[in-house]
Amino acid sequence: MSSFLKNLPSTSSLVAAYASISTFLMLLKSMFDLMVPAKARESIIAIVQEHIISRFFTSFTFVIEDEWEFGDNALFRAAMVYLPTKIGPSTQTVLLGFKEKHKFETPPETGVPVWGHVVDKFENMKLKWTLKSKKSKNMFYSRERKFFHLTCNKNHRDKVMKNYFPHVALTARSILNNRKGLRIYTYDQNHRYWESTAFKHPSTFATLAMEPDLKKSIMEDLDMFVNRKVFFERVGRTWKRGYLLYGPPGTGKSSLVAAIANHVRYNIYDLQLGTVKSDFDLRRLLTSTTNQSILLIEDIDCSSSSKVAQERPKDSDDNDDDDDDDEDNAKAKVAKKSMPPSSQGVTLSGLLNFIDGLWSSCGEERIIIFTTNFREKLDPALRRPGRMDVHINMGYCTPAGFRVLVSTYLGIQEHDLFGKIEKLIQAVEITPAEVAQQIMKSDQPEVALESLVEFLSAKKNEVDEAKTKKELKDTKQEEKLSTKKNGVDEAMTKKEEKDTKQEEKLSGDQDSGQPSESEMRSIYLT
Repeated sequence: MSSFLKNLPSTSSLVAAYASISTFLMLLKSMFDLMVPAKARESIIAIVQEHIISRFFTSFTFVIEDEWEFGDNALFRAAMVYLPTKIGPSTQTVLLGFKEKHKFETPPETGVPVWGHVVDKFENMKLKWTLKSKKSKNMFYSRERKFFHLTCNKNHRDKVMKNYFPHVALTARSILNNRKGLRIYTYDQNHRYWESTAFKHPSTFATLAMEPDLKKSIMEDLDMFVNRKVFFERVGRTWKRGYLLYGPPGTGKSSLVAAIANHVRYNIYDLQLGTVKSDFDLRRLLTSTTNQSILLIEDIDCSSSSKVAQERPKDSDDNDDDDDDDEDNAKAKVAKKSMPPSSQGVTLSGLLNFIDGLWSSCGEERIIIFTTNFREKLDPALRRPGRMDVHINMGYCTPAGFRVLVSTYLGIQEHDLFGKIEKLIQAVEITPAEVAQQIMKSDQPEVALESLVEFLSAKKNEVDEAKTKKELKDTKQEEKLSTKKNGVDEAMTKKEEKDTKQEEKLSGDQDSGQPSESEMRSIYLT
């Protein structure tokens, strides 16, 4: 043993030998890079990795990123839903959280943290999942992108592709279908992804203050849309439906959106067009939404897209602008062209293509809902069928809507004040929100209804006073116009009298024997 130790080289000799070998390998690599063309180098490296290096490794790794082809990766989302159900004793790190606040009596839900590992077994295969993260930057934004590494035996590669991934997708779909709650998503412009939270709006069609016939027609239209997949495929149209809700503020447009979501059990994607920087981002948003969802665009008349819509080319009859206006418009166009694409906002053509163009076919079973206070401000190209298929007028409260509100808030079907209230509602314009605000003041029906009567009476008095003032104003204007007309008539009468006197004077001069103008000319010439 001692003789063996004596024959070992010294540390300095080992370091010198390592340095020599490293220098030789670096020189060999430099010569290889200089003498062998790039394409030949790639082929040689691929052959070496496939036939030599791969023999020393038995594992294979799948990479599953959070995005795929300008949108979210459905397999990544499925893995995020599936893997928490596979967390077991072998898992070293677990992500915990509560979906709802102040409900700590139930165990927290589990998830996979970044750089966490989950081991799954399927058909005698051992599969190791790892969630990783990296930062992605460009000239406009930076964000954190997540991706999974799935490691398995390289001999199981085809089996994982054919059997395991479909199993993950089907299991995730089953888990999502069994979840009771809906989600509402809003777009985070800084990080470029949809954020979600639980959607628990209690509005239903039974609680909406609408006319029964209108309510029934909307429900029938929704049910028909949900069950017509084969029809849309047969006629060659995208499986989507567009609704336009228009009317004054407080008429229940948001409540109707919630009732539609609860009726069809679709998640809601709330899109604020003002936060979208370009048409490209708008298309990306559409492709990242899921099927069986509602895309909500509220107050579209106040968004940047409607401003662009109002800048459409005018007819020849309207081309009477001044030179200054033409110069200002030209400067605005030059300034807009000089802006980067990310800051120009959404254009009308981009919005139309988003709603009903080729990009709208990237998904199915979608409902697009627009809301506005002024339908007449929208471009006709936006309002046509195929983009906004159903127009729903959310008008002022009616007697039928009042009865629904009273039944919902106070739990009564009849009362002595109903007749008086219904007459007042027909005489004034009042929104369902205003009615609900009055009947919420007390749990006692008598007190709440009397408060509503006082409010309606005061509103009717205001309307009557305004009407009286308008009538007085109109009367004064008519009197003023009448006085002015009488003055004009008197002036015309005086002028006619003056002209008559002049004619009589001329006629009297001719009768007195004085020669006329023509006779005087003849005398002068003679």
